[in-house]
Amino acid sequence: MTGRETPWVERFPGLSRLAQETKDLLLSKSSIVEVPSGTVIFGPGKSPENMLFLLEGTVRVQQVSDTGREIVLYRIHSGESCVLTTACLLAYEDYAAEGIAETAVRAVAVPRKVFDALVGQSKAFRDFVFAAFSKRITDLFLMVDEVAFQRMDVRLGQRLLALADAAGAIATTHQKLSVELGTAREVVSRQLQEFQRRGWVQQSRGKVRICDRRALENLVEHHG
Repeated sequence: MTGRETPWVERFPGLSRLAQETKDLLLSKSSIVEVPSGTVIFGPGKSPENMLFLLEGTVRVQQVSDTGREIVLYRIHSGESCVLTTACLLAYEDYAAEGIAETAVRAVAVPRKVFDALVGQSKAFRDFVFAAFSKRITDLFLMVDEVAFQRMDVRLGQRLLALADAAGAIATTHQKLSVELGTAREVVSRQLQEFQRRGWVQQSRGKVRICDRRALENLVEHHG
């Protein structure tokens, strides 16, 4: 890091409010890690050695069942920490899910020893850790509610709207969407065919394009 760069702790609102002594400790003991897109950053059975703070890129955290079925739990974006890593560090447990770099990733790694010390000594750091943890747990409960109780057409509509770029295009496959939603690929394929029949989307190899955004929004608003 050059003298002209903003210290990485200032990019995380909760950390920027820490005492200068605590910031200095984090800065002196942390390291920058960079991984290419597609890298499995952590996985089941592995023990976390560092708390991770994402500076650039996106990490997808997903659960894989014994039968091979996958579901996306959440994504970590720039300016966020990995709460699954936090939970494993606090409980001294191994990971039960995997984290995959969806893009090239640049992150800060804070060693377990430093994390443990700060959780024990700094109320402000504990507040940061548990505030992030609480928000993500709430998100996960909402996801469980969606999987258990919400209609698949509504869930697919929500996910298409969330993943689409400004032009309404989503670079994805039926298999990837099934992982997003925690369902079978055949279920997604049938629902996309129905959306296409209605003129809401258009499908091509490796891509879905939203043709009628308002129709999808109405579906989500009225049945979500």
